[in-house]
Amino acid sequence: MNLSTRALHRVVGLILVLPMLGWSATGLIFFFKPGYTDAYAQLSPRTYPLETIDVPPPRQQWEDLRLLRTVLGYHLLARSAEGPEHLDPATMEPRALPTAQAMAQLVDDAIAARRERYGTVVKVDGTVVTTSTGVEIGVDWANLRLSQQGADTRLINALYRIHYLQWSGSDGVNRILGIAGLLLVAGLTLLGLRVFLRGQGSRAS
Repeated sequence: MNLSTRALHRVVGLILVLPMLGWSATGLIFFFKPGYTDAYAQLSPRTYPLETIDVPPPRQQWEDLRLLRTVLGYHLLARSAEGPEHLDPATMEPRALPTAQAMAQLVDDAIAARRERYGTVVKVDGTVVTTSTGVEIGVDWANLRLSQQGADTRLINALYRIHYLQWSGSDGVNRILGIAGLLLVAGLTLLGLRVFLRGQGSRAS
C-alpha cells in the first residue's frame, strides 16, 4: 500500500467517525424501539353512541360520509374530490372551529383514559392544545382527528434526523450531506478492499 492510499484511507475514516458513531447509537435505538409505544400512540376523539337524529340525504359529490357524536355533539364528516367537509348534521352547514374552551373540552375528553401521559389541558393556541405533561396535541378539525407529540416523540424525531444526516434546517443541505455520507462509506469500503487485495498480493509474492 503506498502512502497516498494509506493517507486517504485514514482521512476518510476520520471524517466518518462522527457519522458512524451516530449511525451505530441511533441504529440500536431504532432496533429496540424504547418508548415508541407512548411516543407514537394514536389519539382519537372519544365518541358516544348515536341517538335518533334526522340527517338530510347525502349530496351526490360526496365519496365518503361519517356521522359521529363527541362531547361537542354531532359531527357529519364528508369527503369529496374537493376535500373534507365538517358539517353540522342538523343544518348541513360547516361547523366552525370551536372556541378555546370547547377545544379544551374535546381534547380533555379524549385524554381522560391516559392521564399518566397527558395530564390535563393547560393551554389552547388555535388548533394546538398543550397538556400539563408537556404533550402537544394537534386538532385536525376538518377531519376530526388528533395527533400528539411529547418530549419523547421530539427526541426520537431528533435521533432520526441525526441517523439520516439531516443536520441542518435546509432540505437541500441535508440531501447533500446524505449523498456525501453514502459516497464516503462507499469510498472507505473500496479503499479497504484495495488495501486487503494488495496485502494478499504481497503475501503471495
